Amino acid sequence: MSYNIEKKSIPGYMMYVNGGLAGMMGTCIVQPLDLVKTRMQLSASTGEFKSSLDCILKTLKKEGILAFYNGLSAGLMRQATYTTARMGFYQMENEAYRKQFNGAPTVFASMGMGILAGAFGAMFGNPAEVALIRMMSDNRLPPEERRNYKNVGHAFARIVKDEGVAALWRGCMPTVGRAMIVNMVQLASYSQLKNAFSQYFSGLSLHISAAMMSGLLTTIASMPLDMAKTRIQQQKSGEYKGTMDVLMKVSKNEGIPALWKGFTPYLCRIGPHTVFAFIFLEQLTKAYKRFVLGDNSESTI
Repeated sequence: MSYNIEKKSIPGYMMYVNGGLAGMMGTCIVQPLDLVKTRMQLSASTGEFKSSLDCILKTLKKEGILAFYNGLSAGLMRQATYTTARMGFYQMENEAYRKQFNGAPTVFASMGMGILAGAFGAMFGNPAEVALIRMMSDNRLPPEERRNYKNVGHAFARIVKDEGVAALWRGCMPTVGRAMIVNMVQLASYSQLKNAFSQYFSGLSLHISAAMMSGLLTTIASMPLDMAKTRIQQQKSGEYKGTMDVLMKVSKNEGIPALWKGFTPYLCRIGPHTVFAFIFLEQLTKAYKRFVLGDNSESTI
């Protein structure tokens, strides 16, 4: 069967819808790990938490189990903006490449498409990213310094009122930089690993194995920029001037390993999220092709 039968093509808007839904479904599962990762990064200089397990136990004792879902509304909004944009854009790039060159993208083509998709998504997702970081870290601040956002809508309104519209894009450059690296590694490696593993696995096992390896590579590559983004978006006093300033100060004052502070929860968060997001995306795409287009072929993500 020829790949480029026009009537079998998934509409562009459905690529965005499926990408956003997949990310939101994954977030509902891994939100507690994202909260632990964020608190570990923000407490690196104070030594508040000795380990990820210590963070989990202290949060559970002081705030209760529901605290692990602080910021969930912002997390879902982030997926509805950032992941919808990046996943949809990447799928459209991928399909356009296959139609143009009649074959799977090369490694460098996949990396380039991932970079563009990441930058595109990050610009849309930054406001939700700012709200998410603040909502997840609010309970660890002294009562008089807490922002007490009720939900992501309230967070947006308060930020605009108190700090101006531009504050919604605070930390945008490190967010875009991180997203470019994350998507270059995550999306490109997933596509390439899936092709490489296809001779050994198929179906769900293929998707899981490719996504797990992709999650590990993405964690290693993106953690320093993620840590810089988190600190810039959380700061109040203008302590940091930009991404490089964060990286230099953290390396000097806390040591180079601090750039990967929270590695375990970050891996535990991005690994499963990568797995779940890609599995959900594969299944949503497959379902649309089967039940709407009448096409039972495998996904080409």
